[in-house]
Amino acid sequence: METLNFLFFPFLACLLLIAIHAYFGIHILERGIIFVDLALAQFIGIGIALAFVLGEEKSAPLSLFFAFLGAFILSLSKQAARHVNIEAFIGVLYIFSYSVSILILDHSPHGIEEFKAIMNGNIIWVTPKEVLYTFLIYAAVGILHFLFRKQFFALSFEKRGGLPMEFLFFASFAVVLVKSVAMAGILQVFSFLIIPALIGRLFFKKPLQMLLTGWLAGVLVTMGGIFASLKLDIPTSSAIVAGLALMFFLLLTVKALTGATRR
Repeated sequence: METLNFLFFPFLACLLLIAIHAYFGIHILERGIIFVDLALAQFIGIGIALAFVLGEEKSAPLSLFFAFLGAFILSLSKQAARHVNIEAFIGVLYIFSYSVSILILDHSPHGIEEFKAIMNGNIIWVTPKEVLYTFLIYAAVGILHFLFRKQFFALSFEKRGGLPMEFLFFASFAVVLVKSVAMAGILQVFSFLIIPALIGRLFFKKPLQMLLTGWLAGVLVTMGGIFASLKLDIPTSSAIVAGLALMFFLLLTVKALTGATRR
């Protein structure tokens, strides 16, 4: 029972991550910029790396600075797409951010451990206060997206809208990532962004149906991953990420064999 109580708040944190990232994942898939999460999260990682070297008290301002700078860069992606493949543009941003993070952490005595923290996070040690703080941030972003839902869906699904709205979309996404990466790490955040949305898209065309299916898949796999980590004494984040990937491959195989079409 004590172990279950210990895992309760990591489970709540995962639910919050699934709720917000599956929503953003639908937009990202529709835009065709699959690895934007990895690139933006790694760009934010530059700020986190600088905070490790300069002092933890600078973590929040540095992370937010790189979050908004990255959001501005990505808000120009439509203009960049006129001259270069957009996935190549995002890939270059990712490897630049990755390399700079390593160069910065090379000056830290615990660089390897700190880099692993950026990639993998420490969600198993999340505290009730962190869960509440995360909920408030995600709720604020959710309210923003509800108020501007027509404009944001026009950007993603109708390919229309101006630069200010593009920046607002990516800035809100970046704010979410600042908290998500610090709590869960880049790899788990990427999995929660893409895989639930992919699962929903396998069977449905309408965004709401895709979102509900992604949420259901994410919750079920999270429960299974936490249970497996408890019984088998394996890393929780890795169990959840592997479980999501396996569910996607399984459902993709089922769809391919049955020839089912999206509804």
